[in-house]
Amino acid sequence: MGAGLAALTKLAGNRTLERAGLRVPLQHLVGAATKGGFRTAGAASRAFSAARVTGKPARPAAPAGKGLFDLTPSDEQQMIVETVSEFAAEQLRPAAAEADAKLAPPDGLLTRATELGVTLIGIPEELGGAGSERSVVTSALIAEALAHGDLGLAVAVLAPSAVSTALVLWGDAQQQADYLPAFVGENVPAAALALQEARPLFDPFKPATRARRTPSGYQLDGVKSLVPRASQAELFIVSADLEGRGPGLFLVESSASGLTVEAEPAMGLRGAATGKLFLDKVKVPAGALLGTPDAFADVVRLSRLGWAALATGTAKAVLDYVIPYVNDRTAFGEPISHRQAVAFSVADIAIELEGLRLVTLRAAARAEQGKPYAREVALARKLATDKGMRIGNAGVQLLGGHGFTKEHPVERWYRDLRAIGIAEGVVLL
Repeated sequence: MGAGLAALTKLAGNRTLERAGLRVPLQHLVGAATKGGFRTAGAASRAFSAARVTGKPARPAAPAGKGLFDLTPSDEQQMIVETVSEFAAEQLRPAAAEADAKLAPPDGLLTRATELGVTLIGIPEELGGAGSERSVVTSALIAEALAHGDLGLAVAVLAPSAVSTALVLWGDAQQQADYLPAFVGENVPAAALALQEARPLFDPFKPATRARRTPSGYQLDGVKSLVPRASQAELFIVSADLEGRGPGLFLVESSASGLTVEAEPAMGLRGAATGKLFLDKVKVPAGALLGTPDAFADVVRLSRLGWAALATGTAKAVLDYVIPYVNDRTAFGEPISHRQAVAFSVADIAIELEGLRLVTLRAAARAEQGKPYAREVALARKLATDKGMRIGNAGVQLLGGHGFTKEHPVERWYRDLRAIGIAEGVVLL
C-alpha cells in the first residue's frame, strides 16, 4: 500500500495532469486511499531463521537492590536520557506535524531512530544487545524523553522494542534464536505488539480474537486495532483467547497466509501509521505460543506502564510550551500569566505532572526489582488517563484561539493524550 500511495502522490503533483484537468480528481483518489486505506497482505517478511540455540533462554539479570526508594538516575541513565532527549528535540519534534498530516513517519526517521539503539537496551549482552540487567526504569525514561518530542512518533519508534522485550522476557531458546538476531542488527524489522481490539469496554484479558489448536499448531481468527506501522511490520505478537487456556500471545510473521492489514487513521497517534490487523484462519506452528499463562498479566501491566511514561513525556511538553507562551502573550498591557486563573492553571499542570511521573517511576522501579507492582501500575494508568487528558485540554485552553489551530502543537498533543485511556499493548517496558 505504501508504494502504491507514493506512486499516486507523485502522479498527483504532475503538471501534465494539471493541464489535462486530471490533477484534482487524482488528488481526491490519493486522499481517499490515505484515509480509508486498502486491505492488503502484510509486508513481505524477511526470512527469520534460527541461529545457534544455547539450550536455555537468556534472561536479563535482576538489578542489585538499593535498600531504599531512590529514583535518581544513574550516570548511565542520565547519559541515555540526554541522548534520547536531544534526538527527540532535533528529529521527532520538527517532523511531528508532517507525520500527523501524512499519517506516517517521514522517510528515514525510523532508520535514524534505530541508530540510537533503543531496541538494544532490553536485550542481554549474550544475545547481542546492550542490556546487562533488567531496565524497566531506563525504558520508562526513554519513553518519556521520546514522547516529549512527539507521542505518535515515539510509539512508532518504540513498537519494535516491545516485541524484542517480550521475546527476552518470555521467549524460549528457539524463539529467541529465531527472531532476536534481527533486532540487534542494523536493519531492525518493524514489529508490533497487538493487543487492542475495536470493541466497547474492551478488556485485554478477554480478547475476541480466538486461537484453536490444530494438528500442526494453532489457528488464529480475529481483528486487532490501532497496530502501529501495520502495513510495514514484519512480525507481530498477537493476543488471542486459546481454548481451555485463556488469553495467550502468539508470534505471527507478516507473510502468514490469511493475514491482511488495512489503514486505520485515528484521532491521535497519527504519526504511528496505525492500522487494523485481520487474521482469517491464520495458521502458526506450535512453537509460536509465547510465554506461560502467568506472563500475560505482566504484558498488560508493563504495556500500561509504558503508556503512562509516554503520557508523562507529552504532558511535560505541554508544560514546557505553555509557560513561555503565557509569559510572552500580553493582554491589557501585561502578560496573561499575571492573571490568577492562568497562573493557577499552569501550576495545576505542573503539580499533576509531578504526581504522575512519581507514580509511574515508582511502578517501574518495583517491576525492575521483581516486587509486586500491579497496584502501582493501576494508579499510574488512572493518573495518566485522567490527568494526561486534563493537561492536554488545559494546554489548548491556555493558548485560547491559538490552541485550536495547527500553528501550535498543543492541539496535536491533546489528541494524542486522549489515546492513553484506551490504548493496550504496542509499547512494553
